[in-house]
Amino acid sequence: MRRVRHESTGGPLFLEETEVPEPGPGELLVRCEAVGVTLPVVRKVTEAAEPIPLGGEIAGEVVAVGEGVGRFRAGDRVTGLVFGHGSADFALLQEVMASPVPDVASAVDAVALVRSGLVALGALEAARPEPGEAALVTAAASGVGHLAVQLARTRGAGRVVGAVSDKGKGDFVRSLGADDVIRYDDESWGEPVDYVLDAVGGELLGPAVAALAPGGRLVAYSSGGGTVRAYDLLVGAKSVIGFQMARIARGKPELYKRWRQELWRLFAEGAVKPVVHGEFALEDAAKAHAVIESRSNLGKVVLRP
Repeated sequence: MRRVRHESTGGPLFLEETEVPEPGPGELLVRCEAVGVTLPVVRKVTEAAEPIPLGGEIAGEVVAVGEGVGRFRAGDRVTGLVFGHGSADFALLQEVMASPVPDVASAVDAVALVRSGLVALGALEAARPEPGEAALVTAAASGVGHLAVQLARTRGAGRVVGAVSDKGKGDFVRSLGADDVIRYDDESWGEPVDYVLDAVGGELLGPAVAALAPGGRLVAYSSGGGTVRAYDLLVGAKSVIGFQMARIARGKPELYKRWRQELWRLFAEGAVKPVVHGEFALEDAAKAHAVIESRSNLGKVVLRP
């Protein structure tokens, strides 16, 4: 089988031939039909001190199961998060991280919706939204952000603002249901909002906190770091909440399942529609990574083994 590798920080990426792995206890061997390319995966290449497996979101067909697997069997369609090699023809997926894919969805739908949608929905839940409140979503054109904009609408947001790096993304974000679109370098981010879903971090944390109305909440789910001054929270009775999807997946499986079911329901009803920016062959993984690294994508970037 083929899998994407890199030998040094920053790449380059290349394909190597290797043996198809055998599933161990609690594992599924999945023939990958779609693989999500995300900023955390790209950062494994650009920032890791040494080469590490490129895990991430996959969707495909189960071809074998390991000892102790009870929920799935060969022939089932699944999606989930892989911690080992995921950018490959075949991948090992832990049963606890696997989700069934309904017949109404393709593998590309699944890899574009489930993991990114779960992060977006989880961040939204962490914000404790009330009907009629105003929301602001950073990285609003990204794989997670474009779903967060739509989900905020389903939860009754009275106004949704999308924040982007490039004004050329404005029409796309408005097509998702955003009322307004602002750029990160705008002098003003407009009228205050009740909550911010932030996927960027770093230098944007300051203006994101400033965009909150008194009592507002910022949910940080970025790996971009950054700091917030306690005084900036104190004067407006504002709060910052950290959200991590892995904690929910591992520690609260029933909640994880309920959120997943909600996503599929919204998808079936047409209330949430994942958008795919582009599909790339496995041998073109470097091109897919370049799209993410340049932040030029409108929606999800997917590899097709």
